[in-house]
Amino acid sequence: MVRATPIERYRNIGIAAHIDAGKTTTTERILYYTGVSLRMGEVHEGTAIMDWMEQEQERGITITAAATTCFWRGHRINLIDTPGHVDFTVEVERSLRVLDGMVAVFCAVGGVEPQSEAVWRQADRYRVPRVAFVNKMDRAGADLPQVLSLMRDRLGAWPILTQLPLGSGDEFRGVVDLPSWRALSWDEASLGARFEVGDVPAECRADARQAREAMLEALAEVDEEFLGRFLSDQEPSLEEIRGSLRRATLALQAVPVVCGAAFRNQGVQPLLDAVVDYLPSPADLPPYEGYGLAGEGQVLRRARDDEPFAALVFKVMTDPYVGPLTFFRVYSGVLRAGSQVYNARSRKAERVGRLLEVHANERYEIDAARTGDIVAALGLKGTTTGDTLCSQQAPVVLESMAFPAPVMSVVIEARTLADQEKLAVGVAKVASEDPSLRAEQDEETGQTILSGMGELHLEIIADRLMREFQVDAVVGRPRVAYRETIRRPAEGEGRFVGQVGGRDQYGHVVVRVEPVEPGQGWSLEEGPGSDAIPRCFLAAVEKGFREALDRGIAAGHPVVGVRVRLVGGSQRDDQGSEAAFKVAAALALRDALAKGKPALLEPVMAVEVATPAEFLGEVLGDLRARQGKIRELEPGARARVVRAQVPLANLFGYATDLRSRSQGRATFTMRFSHYQEASGRAETAAVGNWERSAKSIEPAEGA
Repeated sequence: MVRATPIERYRNIGIAAHIDAGKTTTTERILYYTGVSLRMGEVHEGTAIMDWMEQEQERGITITAAATTCFWRGHRINLIDTPGHVDFTVEVERSLRVLDGMVAVFCAVGGVEPQSEAVWRQADRYRVPRVAFVNKMDRAGADLPQVLSLMRDRLGAWPILTQLPLGSGDEFRGVVDLPSWRALSWDEASLGARFEVGDVPAECRADARQAREAMLEALAEVDEEFLGRFLSDQEPSLEEIRGSLRRATLALQAVPVVCGAAFRNQGVQPLLDAVVDYLPSPADLPPYEGYGLAGEGQVLRRARDDEPFAALVFKVMTDPYVGPLTFFRVYSGVLRAGSQVYNARSRKAERVGRLLEVHANERYEIDAARTGDIVAALGLKGTTTGDTLCSQQAPVVLESMAFPAPVMSVVIEARTLADQEKLAVGVAKVASEDPSLRAEQDEETGQTILSGMGELHLEIIADRLMREFQVDAVVGRPRVAYRETIRRPAEGEGRFVGQVGGRDQYGHVVVRVEPVEPGQGWSLEEGPGSDAIPRCFLAAVEKGFREALDRGIAAGHPVVGVRVRLVGGSQRDDQGSEAAFKVAAALALRDALAKGKPALLEPVMAVEVATPAEFLGEVLGDLRARQGKIRELEPGARARVVRAQVPLANLFGYATDLRSRSQGRATFTMRFSHYQEASGRAETAAVGNWERSAKSIEPAEGA
């Protein structure tokens, strides 16, 4: 069967930006103008097609990445609308991993905001070519030159302006397309579906000509092929300009910038043209790298249907009626419904029941998934996010994804025994969908602890458990994910002497610990004297170290920023065992940590608050009261922007407090910054636990 759209006409793109920059509004216009939807959904009305979850419609924000497919100028555009809130950054992470291009949406007033910067760094990591859309040109205070300047300064980008706005704020009425030297204006009666193409107005012709020269000069700096044409003093053709912009974009040397006002239905069609003209197809990208399972090293897969099948799973959803819905991107080959597929991680074969093309929460059955497709499958039971699906005859493992560690926890308890089972089932299913969510049971209390990326993230998870799985539960106050470290080097010794199964057991370990940067986690080294321990017990020793590091002695939190060096030990004939050396290693490490002056570390958030000038004093005073450090104070067109670093433990309930202090006019965002040594109440609360833990490591009598 011949594919309906050639691979060269595929565009796999994501739309990403800071919260409230207009991503979903832009996506809704794209669906309307491409004929996918017959009405234009609005975020503020709760009618946006891509925000299909009840929680999204109620809050007016995007929570989960939603996929859809549309067509423009004969090109197939597989599009993913991603969340803008930092609590759901994992949705952006896994979407960018499988996309070929990205539309970065910036607010013409807010410019480069914190989450815009975060998603830009994610795109840098995966080397995703980008087009920028400066939205909200119709708002008072819109400043396109300022946005371009911030892109250079904060993102290290090379933006090339390809459109000049005709007016701004309430007077915004269209754009001048610089490559084609034509003016575009939209018809309000048709909701922007029709637009007029005309000559550049005389009153802005001088500014437009200057902007066009700047565009050509910027292209000449990054594209050698265009440089010769530019120096020849011959006017470049439209095809030459677009070709140069495409080459520079694919090489990650430049970012074409278009502008508009999606809410007023202006500028969306030229954005679609930019996606088609400048962003890559799967065939434009180099072969995808993986490695073989039989030790053959690096394996390459080209974007062709006649290559062996290879796909990466980037999302798993639980459907209450049909079971797990597995989303994957096909990098090579063809997969037909009903056929077998090989999971390279679990090394097991599974059968694909049905293949589905997804439009938000609607699904359409298809007979096959081909190279470049982003589809969903039913019937895959043991497949999780990050797994590689491939041909069993030519197995390959594609690069997976790394997800951030949780920074906040809550306790959730079922009210009745009947709800306990429903809670366990619901938590297991939700955790399988969300790689940034951790679920565990406290051994002492039996309570379920959910750990996630922030208050909103955990609030949404709890709400889903109650709605989707009908769990009657109580949610406790959020808890901070503290860490522990040491302040000075120390040496510890652990010895285990006892009987197991009627046989004498003996293990003796000496270890040295040294502090390093907390961001480095922990590392294990073998020092002089480690030869005293038989090699066959080293794995047990490392396991004992890991268990001791998982529960520190200051307050029972994981230990980070420690270098562990095995420096000695001993054994007795025929009395050594893995169990003995594992216990001895844990005792030795806890002894060393206690002597190393343990310290509690707390997560610190980078907070950005936008507030009207009249509330600036209140905002600054409140941040200082929360032990925040003010890093920057930036004047804005309509609001002052405060950037600070605040301990996460002091930010609970901040959203409500900020609204009350500013009459609801101030907004804020936050993201994880770093860990720092805790002070005040957090440190005081940990002292008692530390002293009790220190006593527990004293050697037993006769040991």
